[in-house]
This record gives sequence, structure tokens and C-alpha cells, in this order.
Amino acid sequence: MAKTTNFFDPEFLKTPDIAQWQSEFNRMFTDFSKFWTNGRASTLDANWLLTFQRKNIEALTAANQRAFEGVQAIAKRQVEIARAAAEEMSKATKEFTAAGSTEDKLAKQADVAKESFETAVANLEELASLAQKSQTEAFEVIRKRVVDNFDEMRAALETKHVSTPAKKAA
Repeated sequence: MAKTTNFFDPEFLKTPDIAQWQSEFNRMFTDFSKFWTNGRASTLDANWLLTFQRKNIEALTAANQRAFEGVQAIAKRQVEIARAAAEEMSKATKEFTAAGSTEDKLAKQADVAKESFETAVANLEELASLAQKSQTEAFEVIRKRVVDNFDEMRAALETKHVSTPAKKAA
């Protein structure tokens, strides 16, 4: 059975042990400071890390830009489709009123319904294609950056391994 928290429970009101927190912080800070010698990390190149992260942010920005452009293109096309549908509806209404007999009106209505359905399907396919293209472009930017990340990491690690024995020999 799960323990419920009660405000009146003495454990709930117990103050935290600040001395313990301070000692843990000091221990972690001491461990972290071991990485730094003369203001530089012995195992970490800060400039490389900043460049690495800058490239990641640039890739995310480019991917977001592609996605945003895709959304804009889809929205623009949807407005065009809605405008064309309104014009077609107006045109069809005029044709219905001009048609003579009931059979002519029903035949005209069937033709308009068929054309509307075919147009709607074509429009949906076009919008889906636009969305897919946008997503593909955005994903390609991210995919390329991930591959580059692996290559950059490998190169950085190989450089560290190659330079380490040379330092020991000197």
C-alpha cells in the first residue's frame, strides 16, 4: 500500500540537513575541479565542445525553418483550395438553378459531386505530398547532423588517443 503524505507527519516537517547537502556539494565540486588544470580541462576541449553544440543548434534551426516553410506552404495551398472550392460551389449553384428538368438537375448534381470528390482526393494527395516533402527535408538536416556528430566525435577521440602517447614519449 502506498504511503500517503500527511502534513502533520513529523517526517514531512523535518528540516533538511543543510550540512549534509553542503558536504555533498563540496565533494562533487572537488571531483569536478579535478578535471581542470590551469583553467583548462585536461580531457575536454571547450572550444571544440562549443563548436560542436553550435553546429547542433544551427542544424535544429535549419530543420525548424524547413518545417515552418512547409507549414506555410501547406497553409497557403489550403487557402487556395478553399478559394477554388468556394468558386466551384458558386458556379455549381448557378448551374443548378439554370438547369431545366429535375432529371437534368440530378444528373448535374451527380457530375458535380463526382468532380468535387475527385478534386478533394487530388487536393489531399497534394497536401500530403507537401507535408511529406517538408518533413523529409527537416529530417534530412537532422540526419546529416547526427552522422556528422558521430564523425566529429570519432575524430576528436582519435586525436586524443594519438596525441596521448606522444605526450608521454616527450
